[in-house]
Amino acid sequence: MNCIKGLKCRICGRSYPIEPTAICDECFGPLEVDYDYGAIKKKLTREEIESRPRTMWRYRELLPLNGEPTVGLQTGCTPLVRAGRLSKALGVRELYLKNDAVSHPTLSFKDRVVAVALSKAREFDFAAVGCASTGNLANSVAANAASAGLEAYILIPDNLEKSKVLNTQIFGAHVIPVRGNYDDVNRLCSEIAGRHRFAFVNVNLRPFYGEGSKTFGYEIAEQLGWEAPDAVVVPMAGGSLITKIYKAFNELAQLGFIKSPGTRFFGAQATGCNPISAAVKAGTRDIRPVKPETIAKSLAIGNPADGYFATGVMTETGGWAEDVSDGEIVESIRLLADTEGIFTETAGGVTLAVTRKLLAQGRLSAKDRIVVSITGNGLKTQDAVSLAELRAIEPKLSAFEDCLKKEVAA
Repeated sequence: MNCIKGLKCRICGRSYPIEPTAICDECFGPLEVDYDYGAIKKKLTREEIESRPRTMWRYRELLPLNGEPTVGLQTGCTPLVRAGRLSKALGVRELYLKNDAVSHPTLSFKDRVVAVALSKAREFDFAAVGCASTGNLANSVAANAASAGLEAYILIPDNLEKSKVLNTQIFGAHVIPVRGNYDDVNRLCSEIAGRHRFAFVNVNLRPFYGEGSKTFGYEIAEQLGWEAPDAVVVPMAGGSLITKIYKAFNELAQLGFIKSPGTRFFGAQATGCNPISAAVKAGTRDIRPVKPETIAKSLAIGNPADGYFATGVMTETGGWAEDVSDGEIVESIRLLADTEGIFTETAGGVTLAVTRKLLAQGRLSAKDRIVVSITGNGLKTQDAVSLAELRAIEPKLSAFEDCLKKEVAA
């Protein structure tokens, strides 16, 4: 099953053994997993994948474990929804929603990365795990650690949505709010990982953790009949997800499972935290850190670790990046709910709002086959959406009919 050569630096290419480390000693670039694609091609076929249980582990040869997975065994294979009513509202021919708002167990795509990271933490024989998080990752690490019997230490900014904090505490994790934003929290986690034997999934386990996101891309291609779409719109916080979907499509092409993808990649951010989209618009790959100020707290990373690589993916594929206001985010959350019955968190509102903006700009065509990435559930960010206050009626038919008349008149 193991088709891993080792780790390699994404900047200078230096090779490293498989260890819980994330930074190159030579150039301080990030490390990633290096696979033996020749060996994978001999072992794996599309038919073999299709015969396996419908979880993310049907692609296990392309994931960085030495043995069988031990965490998140039911995660993955979320729906790819053909969004007919939304397509009509936006005036496009073919629009799909990759809906990780129903991911097991914590309703976000972070369940994919955590399943890989904690399985790897067990292989490395860590007893305690942790993360720096803006919410969804905290939920997933806490839940998966509980199911695996691992001690979990979750560090979060002190201004997170209460629902996300509760959804982390309930699993018995040690939840530690930190004064400051995500970048402050992440720096502290790096210091902790340097001194204590903790497996921080997005610090010392980052090369393995990020690979879980590839399954989001594998599933899109398989669910489209082993074809890549014309365009994918992806929310960007640290910038990793967009690079991993890109990697997934290219790996499938390298293995001969799909044709060489011509997919254009589009990144979505909130205007209140848009370091990656600002760089793309400026025609540079240099990321200028910003101080986050947006309701889309799951995307509120002002100094994105993979921003440089995300800009490269969008530029290389002929894509683009855009950002949207808080008002546009809420409007798109409601549009998605009204047309498709899907309640997304604020990140999904960002992605749909950016899709609408890209269509208006002509960067996306009405004839494109478009996949919009919905990465989390709206039940986690209910405070972002204000609705009209409801008024009770008397338990009488006449009262209901009066109410009905008012609704029709409105």
